[in-house]
Amino acid sequence: MRILVTGGAGFIGSNFVRRTLEDAYPALEGAEVLVLDALTYSGNLANLAPVAGSPRFEFVKGDIRDAALLDTLLPTADAVVHFAAESHVDRSVRDATVFVETNVLGTQQLLDAALRAGLKKFVHVSTDEVYGSIAEGSWDEQRPLEPNSPYSASKAGSDLLARSYFRTHGLDVSITRCSNNYGPYHFPEKVIPLFVTNLIDGNHVPLYGDGNNIRDWLHVDDHCRGIAMVLANGRAGEIYNIGGGTELTNRELTQLLLEATGRDWSYVDRVTDRLGHDLRYSVDISKIRDELGYAPVVPFDRGLAEVVQWYRDNRSWWEPLKQHAELN
Repeated sequence: MRILVTGGAGFIGSNFVRRTLEDAYPALEGAEVLVLDALTYSGNLANLAPVAGSPRFEFVKGDIRDAALLDTLLPTADAVVHFAAESHVDRSVRDATVFVETNVLGTQQLLDAALRAGLKKFVHVSTDEVYGSIAEGSWDEQRPLEPNSPYSASKAGSDLLARSYFRTHGLDVSITRCSNNYGPYHFPEKVIPLFVTNLIDGNHVPLYGDGNNIRDWLHVDDHCRGIAMVLANGRAGEIYNIGGGTELTNRELTQLLLEATGRDWSYVDRVTDRLGHDLRYSVDISKIRDELGYAPVVPFDRGLAEVVQWYRDNRSWWEPLKQHAELN
């Protein structure tokens, strides 16, 4: 099998690439991987350095909105795993343009190219944020979409496009929706890597509002394993939630990160809450569990400790990124 991975130099995409080339997924053993990435601010070739020498790996710098480029690449692939997206909510609040252009129009270009190439399988990677906010219980895959940020609205649009290409054209598309990811190689504007790297250096961290927003945390290894299961055996036209099973308020998460870095609450600055900030996300993973055998296996306490240590050990990876993006 030859897999085209869009956004494969980003946080989650590069994890999927590394694990695939390490033969971590039995159903994908021996697969070749072609990465297409535009290398915008969060795409980083250093994320792929561990597998760059593999004879089964190829990298192309390019944009998913480039139809001519896609028409040269898609015919060489058996499957697409589509990670490429603009994903930072705060950036979408400031300017939604690139989110619509990349997440909606880019997905449409990729789907059209997949049709022209007669692609066998297309996995569209999305987010639980498309469901909106839920006060209690958990969303299943039939939940209506009620996105509340420009980012999540653009992802909901791409989800609907992907589903429509199955219904209209018969393209073998499966959609995954994950909860909040964490792990190594996570761009340091996101909450866990931002807090960890700030606290390591003795800098303050910003906590939105009262800190009572709740997120379900999913280790990136568990997420990518679920995606591999959907690629191998997911049903066409179906949606699969992928969750981690660890719900924490942002305040609880902050406390854990303070403890892990030896800091106290004097390092936390309360800041004005984000516009349209969803209170709680929670996904029901019964479908992917019952159909494909998925279950998260990385305990959150172990995973978080390993992530904190990874950032301690890999300053040369994250420090230039923070300096360039002026993150603190």
